[in-house]
Amino acid sequence: MPPRFLSRRASLALAAFPLVGCSTFRPRPDSGIPLPAQLASATAEPANWPDPLWWRGFGSPELDALMERAVSANFDIRAAIARVRQADAQIRIVGQALLPTGNLTTGVTRTQSPTQTATAVTINNTGGRRFVQRELFQAGLQASYEIDFWGKNRAGVVSAEQSARASRFDVASVTMTTEASVAITYFTILAAREQLAIQQSNVEAAQSTLSLLQQRLAAGTNTGLDIAQQETLLEQQRAAIPPLRQAIDQNTYSLGTLTGQTPEQVSRPRMALGDIRVPAASPGLPSEVLQRRPDVWLAEATLAAVQASVEQARTAMFPSITLTASGGFQNVALENLLRPGSVLYSLATGLTQPIFQLGQLRAQYRLTQAQAEEILENYRLAIVAALVDVESAIVALRETTEQETIQLAATRAAERAYAIAAAQLRAGTIDLLTLLITQQALFNARNQLTQVRLLKLQAAVGLFRALGGGWS
Repeated sequence: MPPRFLSRRASLALAAFPLVGCSTFRPRPDSGIPLPAQLASATAEPANWPDPLWWRGFGSPELDALMERAVSANFDIRAAIARVRQADAQIRIVGQALLPTGNLTTGVTRTQSPTQTATAVTINNTGGRRFVQRELFQAGLQASYEIDFWGKNRAGVVSAEQSARASRFDVASVTMTTEASVAITYFTILAAREQLAIQQSNVEAAQSTLSLLQQRLAAGTNTGLDIAQQETLLEQQRAAIPPLRQAIDQNTYSLGTLTGQTPEQVSRPRMALGDIRVPAASPGLPSEVLQRRPDVWLAEATLAAVQASVEQARTAMFPSITLTASGGFQNVALENLLRPGSVLYSLATGLTQPIFQLGQLRAQYRLTQAQAEEILENYRLAIVAALVDVESAIVALRETTEQETIQLAATRAAERAYAIAAAQLRAGTIDLLTLLITQQALFNARNQLTQVRLLKLQAAVGLFRALGGGWS
């Protein structure tokens, strides 16, 4: 058959290519959850969204360095980035179903058979028998193409694209969580260091009082009971020191995990907790909050991917139409292989309707539907959890700020009370029990102030994280 006729037939097959992806299916995730007009805990002031480098607002160069290290070296972030590359590769793999498949073949076939006449090239064996030896040269191209009439293959590509989209949101979500963990761990170390300093000061104060009582005991103005009570208080203050050192060391090592370093490589924080300032942040509308949360986008993209999988499973039960074509050259002489007379080709169209596996395909369809229902509930949960997260963070920062003000006033009052009690004890106008009560109140007030300051900083980090951490 002449090549001109072959090209005409091939053009008829190629005319079917525009049918690829003819399905217009697009996933449309809808949570069905009505959003409130405004956040219940938000103030009337305009929105002040976090900066992408929101941690710089705390004014700590140490924290800045830790964040820079974490973003580039954290193992979870790097693993999430690798998953993005996997998802991109999966799109190309799945997308191949929308394109023809083909193979270029070449070959030489040699056959030998006994014959009674020398009609071809012959050879003689030791018995004098004659054999015919033939060589057949071939070169050709085989191609097949499945017309995506129902959109099955296109739905698979959409599912892969949405999964890749979700993997990108996962990187942002993991990064945001890592940044918040670094900040909280760093502030926990500073709080433990401040509590350790306070505890050491408490031990010195208790030791000073014990020395005074021992002097009075020597003068006969105190009893052994007074000494024993003060020694008990002194040892209690000393016993609180090892757990604080442990907290400092363990949280410092945790920074190594977050920043991709071994424990001995982590620099120990040196800043004082009181030098940390809390930057301001306030949310806007609930819809704007959701737009800035990568975890919500992640849930939405995951739902869109599984919705596309449902469509793919549904269309898998429909007939599939496949075009196949092959063409090439075949000749017994290599020098004549590419001549028009050596041309051969074949064209075929096939329609395949699953029959015996329909039960399996229906079960697969129901499975993906149930999976989509599960992911839809997860999507709804992500939306509600995001709004609750913001509300809780706003309340936590507001209340801990007020609590810090109150606790600071209480600590200053306890310091004045202890100074007065210590002076009166030296003057002999009060008994030891009054001093012990005043002293214990001061120790508790100091520790409580540090804990409240830590809670305030944690609440600030929580608010920045709830507002999307500057991601958009």
